[in-house]
Amino acid sequence: MDTNSGRSPRRLELLHVAEDPVNDEWKKEWATYAKKTKLANAGKPLTNDPMEAAWIGIHMWKQAVEKAKTTDVDNVIAAMAGQTFKAPSGITSMMDPKNHHLQQGGVHRRSEIRRPVHVVWKTAGPVKAKTLEPVHRRQRQEEDEPDGKTIITK
Repeated sequence: MDTNSGRSPRRLELLHVAEDPVNDEWKKEWATYAKKTKLANAGKPLTNDPMEAAWIGIHMWKQAVEKAKTTDVDNVIAAMAGQTFKAPSGITSMMDPKNHHLQQGGVHRRSEIRRPVHVVWKTAGPVKAKTLEPVHRRQRQEEDEPDGKTIITK
């Protein structure tokens, strides 16, 4: 959950500049892998949000398998509830115990064309998402209500 008040191309660089020991180790591992496998731009490997999301998901799944002591999908899914993992962003993410929505920290970073990206504000921990169901329900009701202008003919 990052917001960027600068130019959107800088968005992909936000995690790459986050200062945290977990992020530093993650970037180091990625750089080693990029060079070893001769990926394009291996000399300047960048990390980004989709990579972090995959990293969190893989590690939470691993933890759930270890907790369930099996790879049986139903048991692992049940074990996913409440899993936590310190993300490269430096904030611990949590799998909601009831609905399995990922709760992540919020970070607001500011980037400017000629200045480095820096953190303006971040949450102390994961933020529980609020459901959009009341909004969706209201939208559906509005769509179903006649507008008074539509004429239905047979």
